[in-house]
Amino acid sequence: MLPGSIQITGESLSGAEIKDICDSLKENSVRLLSVRGCQLSDRDFGRVCRGVAESHSLAQLNLNLGVVSSIGRTKQLADALRANRSIQTLFLHGSPLLDAGLVALNTALSTHPSLVSLDLGDCMLGDEAVRLICGMLPPDGAKSGLRELTLSANPAISTNGWARLAVAVAHSSQLRVLNLDYNPLGDQIAGMLAVAVASSRSLEVLDLEGTGLTNQSAQIFLDMVENYPTCLRVLVLAENAISPELQQQISDLLSEGEEEDDKDGEAHGNAQSSREKIAWVPHSNSNTQVVLVTSGLGDSLLAETEL
Repeated sequence: MLPGSIQITGESLSGAEIKDICDSLKENSVRLLSVRGCQLSDRDFGRVCRGVAESHSLAQLNLNLGVVSSIGRTKQLADALRANRSIQTLFLHGSPLLDAGLVALNTALSTHPSLVSLDLGDCMLGDEAVRLICGMLPPDGAKSGLRELTLSANPAISTNGWARLAVAVAHSSQLRVLNLDYNPLGDQIAGMLAVAVASSRSLEVLDLEGTGLTNQSAQIFLDMVENYPTCLRVLVLAENAISPELQQQISDLLSEGEEEDDKDGEAHGNAQSSREKIAWVPHSNSNTQVVLVTSGLGDSLLAETEL
């Protein structure tokens, strides 16, 4: 029997329900476990973590919206992740981790052999957390790292923290999707990110929705995609003070770039490129309009299904 999914949202979980979840994990019959926004006792959370540690089938774990509610739970999750070898996607969006939580999780996250997608949006993170996250984006030639990273709505991160992240993104050999929406970045940080995008040989999706940008930032991105080769395929600029004309110009240029890439791939019989495109695809939590929706990445089998 192929592994299935357990998806529960906003419920108070009983001991019997927790037992069923744990039994399924230990029997390797679960590929996706989501207890998003659910209430469970500390004891039951520990039981679930032990089940995660023993599972060989679990590929996606969704603990969004406050399930990891204390440093004690964070440490239990870290222990589970150190033992687990199968998780590819981890959602912790809306967990009050703080920098101390990232310190507790860092070793487990950075050494996990399968983890490629991590959502740390709205986790009350600061610069120390960003420093640790940068270690999960190793430079070219180093070990493999994250392919998708979400840091939405972490306003405590300073300009220095974002600058450090931009440097890591510029040199990361794996990162394809970066979601920074609803952070007060402003034009200065956007300029740093534009340099990072221009330097990156992997980044395909950048979400800057609601980040306080103006036409100044948009013009920099326009100049970049117009004059320099880039892997970028999707740029989200919604809910910023950017003119529709500039957004359309960027969209058109990105679209032209992808069409050229597709033609080159066909002309050279680029089978390897095709394999890479379908080997891993990112999740998407956004229902917003994007500047360009032609990433070719598709919808992930591991995508979060509960919004």
